[in-house]
Amino acid sequence: MFTGIITDIGEIVAVTPRAEGLRRLRVACRYPTASILEGASIACSGACLTVVGTGEEGGRTWFEVDAAAETLKATTVGCWRPGTRINLERSLKLGDELGGHLVVGHVDGLAILTARENLPDTARLELRAPPQLARFIATKGSVALDGVSLTVNEVAGEAFSVLIIPHTLKVTTLGALAAGDEVNLEVDLMARYAARLMETKPGSADAPPR
Repeated sequence: MFTGIITDIGEIVAVTPRAEGLRRLRVACRYPTASILEGASIACSGACLTVVGTGEEGGRTWFEVDAAAETLKATTVGCWRPGTRINLERSLKLGDELGGHLVVGHVDGLAILTARENLPDTARLELRAPPQLARFIATKGSVALDGVSLTVNEVAGEAFSVLIIPHTLKVTTLGALAAGDEVNLEVDLMARYAARLMETKPGSADAPPR
């Protein structure tokens, strides 16, 4: 479980194909090596991946994760190459501050940035969600884009917009986005459960027999 508050920007330094469609990714970061344990979960631009190795090289910490075929197909992970910068967040511990919203690290799909407007001190991003996910996105609701917790500004059909404040532009990869880029989208977990409850209310087609 995560909050969508990014704590570092990592860099892909190696991509190694492995058996059965897997790819092993080595990510350089600023986390202390001793603080990253094998088996730990790290959200990498919104995709929850499991650490399979750690070390240090050139004065920087690195960790390795394996990405399966489904992850490579359904997220931006399949496009990552050496030099790609990604948002990082380590999993929550009991007692940690919940500064964003509950993010599980299971990417629902890819949103496309259709327009970017640079305003004084902020940026307004307009995006298009996959049709099957648009119903989970609501004005003033929450979404995670490349792992960053954001509040939805406006919604119109499959299109929605968010405002990015200066701090977020500085400490995440969102500041480098341009029209046409794809980002990992995770819809609000609470919206998904609410929709499911509505689908299964008495009298609906999906409601269990009584």
